[in-house]
Amino acid sequence: MQPTNFYRPTFAKIDLNEIKMNILNLKKHMNESIQVIAVVKANGYGHGDFEVSKAALQVGASMLAVATPDEAIRLRVLGIESPILVLGASPPTFAVLASEHDITVTVFQQDWFLHIPTLPKKLNVHIKIDTGMGRLGVTTESELRCLIQTIHQRSDVLIDGVFTHFATADEENTEQFTSQLTKFKTFLKHFPERPRCIHTANSAAALMQKDSLFDAVRFGISMYGLSPSAHVSNELPFPLGQAMTLHTEVVFVKKVTAGTTISYGATYTAENDEWIATLPIGYADGMLRKLSGQAVLIQGKRMPIIGRICMDQCMVRLNGQVPIGEPVVLIGRQGSEQITIEEWAQKIQTISYEIPCVLTNRVPRIYTS
Repeated sequence: MQPTNFYRPTFAKIDLNEIKMNILNLKKHMNESIQVIAVVKANGYGHGDFEVSKAALQVGASMLAVATPDEAIRLRVLGIESPILVLGASPPTFAVLASEHDITVTVFQQDWFLHIPTLPKKLNVHIKIDTGMGRLGVTTESELRCLIQTIHQRSDVLIDGVFTHFATADEENTEQFTSQLTKFKTFLKHFPERPRCIHTANSAAALMQKDSLFDAVRFGISMYGLSPSAHVSNELPFPLGQAMTLHTEVVFVKKVTAGTTISYGATYTAENDEWIATLPIGYADGMLRKLSGQAVLIQGKRMPIIGRICMDQCMVRLNGQVPIGEPVVLIGRQGSEQITIEEWAQKIQTISYEIPCVLTNRVPRIYTS
């Protein structure tokens, strides 16, 4: 929920209009009969699961997807009534609660059904097929036939969907992607009745591989305006609008003399007389220590983080004195300059997915639409 009061000037701004536009553009890109499953796991990839869910549903998402039972229950408690799919493994002990709250669970093991009682309401399940990701899913056609048979013996369980996940949909080489898609189509032949919802496409496949769309696509990272990979970024059918920006302000400024050291370990030494600003954000907020050296934007100019990033604060070398309270953009645009999530990811040699996910709850999210 959006905070009403906070006293530290560090916050992330989430533009829900960008999320809505990304969904609307995807819907235009696809056949109008194909549904959008909005993936809001991991607190909406750090953007806020409840707020993103509401925005996605407003522009036509037909289902939400989360990773864990707890994430699904949280959305129900907050008042979300739309269909919710748990993509990860759910323990048999969750089956009754899932049934009561109309939460769809992913199944992939015949033995799972030996441990659940008769359910109070019909439980919708989606069968996960492992076609080459090597994570979760039925791996052989005989396993699938046995699982289908076990489910059909229960009057309180309905096979609502079937899906798989591509390991290389965001790569230029499509050999494994094609192999996985072919294998999935072979597995589909073992269903005596076609499930209501067949879905294989993640963001990369939804944007680039129209043969993989089936009944629905799982729109995750690109719903938030981030490209799954550099290859996909170069092949986008429409521009993505990045929803998250990160802000703080200068809380202290000082002029130091040449030879002055800054922060833990004295790893930075001023070569000349320099102006130094302190910012109230650190690794406990998700600004990881490897981001030392990364630029921030102050007065529309790039200025580097110096020394080691502390738990709650970091220091920046200025090009001159600035006033206390001067706005700082860590991710986003200021003037003609821009710092992107992808730039942060490149700096610490990771993927863009990780950056918003590691911003902790200590950083308030403020929503605009």
